[in-house]
Amino acid sequence: MDASTVDFYHRRRNAETTMKTAFAVGAHPDDIEFMMAGTLILLGQAGYELHYMNLASGNCGTVELGSDEIVRIRAEEAQAAAGRIGAAFHPSLVDDIEVLYGKTILRKLGAVMREVNPAILLVPSPDDYMEDHMGAGRLAVTAAFCTGMRNFPTEPPTDPVKSDCVIYHALPYGLRDGMRRTVHAGQYVDIGNVMEEKRSVLACHSSQKEWLDRSQGLDSYLKTMEDMCREVGRMSAAFEYAEGWRRHSHLGFSPEERDPITETLGAKASVDEEYEKDLRRRRRL
Repeated sequence: MDASTVDFYHRRRNAETTMKTAFAVGAHPDDIEFMMAGTLILLGQAGYELHYMNLASGNCGTVELGSDEIVRIRAEEAQAAAGRIGAAFHPSLVDDIEVLYGKTILRKLGAVMREVNPAILLVPSPDDYMEDHMGAGRLAVTAAFCTGMRNFPTEPPTDPVKSDCVIYHALPYGLRDGMRRTVHAGQYVDIGNVMEEKRSVLACHSSQKEWLDRSQGLDSYLKTMEDMCREVGRMSAAFEYAEGWRRHSHLGFSPEERDPITETLGAKASVDEEYEKDLRRRRRL
């Protein structure tokens, strides 16, 4: 942990009361900003403590810099982005293409998860074009599942905690899975009034402009983000700009009926009734 995070925990543990927490876990620096930041900002405005973590360092996100230099730059950019929305920043654990499901990273992430003890956990889509994204989601879900297991060792050692955690999977980058199929959300969050803030936190990652232009053919990564949010808004049939979410199974995490995003954001959250009907239909099969 960096010094600011240690100080955050010191203040938190000495407070008389602890606010509920929302924890966003992404794969690479800028993943949270692309697909999750609007919802995270709104939760912060609603009184949640915010936490921010990218599992990978972003060391491969360059066409010209060495690994050490780009890791330093991207960490600084990510810290700046987290600071803009008032989120506690947690350092990365591995390099790019090393977000692999296994005990070493799980034990490290498990320690962070117990310290944060989130009521809301935002994670990447289980269906995406890139393995790091999907791996980050799997690791975060398992780390959350193990928070109360006294015999699951973490690194560093941390005491188990037990409280409700509701997990939401973001839509995949590009809104398609690895087989090019559109992925629809189960619920949508209206981010229209925080689009400027979302744009500003993504703009913190200025090192990625040339990389994304050259590696993925994006004319502007900021415009690409806005276009995706507009497309998700059209999917919602309710909002101009939106982020989409699919709620993870409640089993092992919380009561089935818990949906703190909808409970907290009210009219800014919209549940897709057709998605819910399809879930009920599949349960009957």
